[in-house]
Amino acid sequence: MIRKKELEILLERVATHPKPKAWLEQYTIPSRIASEMLFIASSVHTDIKDRSVVDLGCGTGRLAIGASILGAREVIAVDIDPAAIKSAKKSSATLGAQNTIHWINSDIDAVGGHFDTVLMNPPFGTRTKHADTRFLLKALSTANTIYSLHKRSTRHYLLKFVEENLGRIEALYEMQLQIPRTYSFHIKKSYDVEVDLYIIRPRT
Repeated sequence: MIRKKELEILLERVATHPKPKAWLEQYTIPSRIASEMLFIASSVHTDIKDRSVVDLGCGTGRLAIGASILGAREVIAVDIDPAAIKSAKKSSATLGAQNTIHWINSDIDAVGGHFDTVLMNPPFGTRTKHADTRFLLKALSTANTIYSLHKRSTRHYLLKFVEENLGRIEALYEMQLQIPRTYSFHIKKSYDVEVDLYIIRPRT
């Protein structure tokens, strides 16, 4: 079993987004946060190895590639941005993870079927209102277990939203996300954002 630090080093080799778009709230999830999410899903729980996994809004693929490295049976990785998918494919080939990942350039509405696990780092909803809850609704209809990262400032709202949409929050982990200067309106070199990792299961 690969160690978390080893996975973090591997995921650091996954390229950052070449041309992030502000309206899509694109930024590359830090390899430290990605590896932490993945190890919670694979070691604290058993939701990666030999499971079917879908990454909604995969970006350049750190979560999807990490799931493949940790032994997922298959990984579907979906993103609306063709530049992100192109970069992700290249990184997955470099890391030898391309055989179990299906890269799909599409809106998340195109995802059909059912999966064991959703991994996602969705838009926070600061640029496009309710973008975060749109991803949550799709995830709740798509998988048995959801691992999703959200701004801590939205916790009160999201706890209620998940409950009202037939979800059950199994656990919540507090994390610190560092976002480097990405857009022209960013003034500082980096921004520390308090985030929550939600583990959610649909209520039956």
